[in-house]
Amino acid sequence: MGAAGGEESADGGKMKKGTAIGPLDLRQLILILCSVVLLFVGMPGSGSCWWLLFIALVPFFLAIGQGTRRQAVWAGLLLGVCHFLALLYWLVNVLGHYGGLPLYVAVPALFLLALYMSLYTVAKGLFYYSLLHRGAALGLVWSMALFWVGLDWVRSVLFSGFPWMDLGYGLGGQPALIQSGDLWGHHGLTFLVVMVNVVIALLLDNRFRPQRPLLVIGPVASLLVVVGLYSSLQMNRFENQLNKVPSMTVGVVQGNIAQDQKWTPAMREKTVNRYIRLSRELGRQKKLDLLVWPETALPFYPSSNPLMAPLYGFVNNDQINLLSGSPWYEFVDSKSEKPLFYNSAILVEPVSRISGRVSKSHLVPFGEYVPLKKILFFLGPLVEAVGDFTPGTIEKALACHRARIGVLICFESIFPSISRQWAQKGATLLVNLTNDAWYGRTSAPHHSLAMSTLRAVETRRSLVRAANTGFSGFIDPLGRVRALSPLFEQWAKDDSVPLMSGKSPYVRGGYLFAPAALIISLLLLLLRKRLWGG
Repeated sequence: MGAAGGEESADGGKMKKGTAIGPLDLRQLILILCSVVLLFVGMPGSGSCWWLLFIALVPFFLAIGQGTRRQAVWAGLLLGVCHFLALLYWLVNVLGHYGGLPLYVAVPALFLLALYMSLYTVAKGLFYYSLLHRGAALGLVWSMALFWVGLDWVRSVLFSGFPWMDLGYGLGGQPALIQSGDLWGHHGLTFLVVMVNVVIALLLDNRFRPQRPLLVIGPVASLLVVVGLYSSLQMNRFENQLNKVPSMTVGVVQGNIAQDQKWTPAMREKTVNRYIRLSRELGRQKKLDLLVWPETALPFYPSSNPLMAPLYGFVNNDQINLLSGSPWYEFVDSKSEKPLFYNSAILVEPVSRISGRVSKSHLVPFGEYVPLKKILFFLGPLVEAVGDFTPGTIEKALACHRARIGVLICFESIFPSISRQWAQKGATLLVNLTNDAWYGRTSAPHHSLAMSTLRAVETRRSLVRAANTGFSGFIDPLGRVRALSPLFEQWAKDDSVPLMSGKSPYVRGGYLFAPAALIISLLLLLLRKRLWGG
């Protein structure tokens, strides 16, 4: 089958025969698996060798160059399934241990998700194959990078969206490399990574190596130099600004409450007491303007629970403002028989009152609600522990002293549109309340931290992260992690947090780069014969 059988390639020649391994030959299989390994080791939490991302796709592109159109499909499918299985393996723990699903359901669910995600990789492989045989290396470099970014954007919005760890996020731990994120977001970083991979692949591909390599290398190298200079200038510019803008002292408490215990009646009072104790110890060291507790740190409904009494007593005695995650319910009107439930963050002032509330606007499918519940009734146990929530809306940032707070609850930090909307609403500080206990000791908390870092750079806002089991910490508008908790330990820390205002180029319009990239790449594909012949 495939190349092993001498199948004709798109350029009219016969492919060389090789050892067949299903639809791919042995050489192609080895190349694709090399890409899988390089991507895995390059990502945070599984090696963090970020520089490998600039060569990780080269074997994949070489494998496509050696094969037929059908083999390009199989190459994309194999890379996608293996990559996303390695990237998302922690979902089995989430669905099985905490979601109540048996392994024979949780494991196939992971495979189905990986299969869906791999469809985008298949499309990317076919796009590369289609343009590779047009003989225009320069056009391929830019078109492929644009198409890759465009499909990443589609994946972030289609079917509720799941933009988990696009390639650009792998650079999240390198502040010197990510400052252009305030222009074109993390998608721009992915664009650069893919371009470098395509250039290297073309230079190594004997069959398609450009006759004038400098025409391919020159524009890409020039762009990289410009981006590097921009990043350096932005680092210096904002370093000076951070010393001049207003700031506030914020404390973060990580309670480290076991996920399978926090909702039990016996643990609720212990949870509140633990958070109060850690907070008081932190407050003795420095006067805090704001104290932040994680998502559902209050494992009860505040409007009707006696445990609010000691909480009010704490904030009153210590004269502190508390922002904490908490479930919430309310009736739409007096005629409603059933209330609406929300995953919320409440701001408690030292006058025994809740002065503001924000509810999660982007809920987790199959975690906080079940899409098509009547059809997928067998997945009901997955949401029994947390309820069936209603999405909130992004309206007005919470006011606290000089800050205007935009709240990202749980995995809302992986959606750049949410932090962008908060910046547009006037937020001068982003706070991410999350409960990463679901992930266990996997690579997922490292992924969440990397994606949160890009939210700070894109919006040029400080981002405070409060996680039940970690990572908690402080990220400045340059994407630098100023303090970081260990995983699965009790932790409390304060920091002076800069409060920046204004709108970055990304917030103003740079977020349109990714959808525009998709449109441009598709136009280039349609016009490929006119532009490059073939």
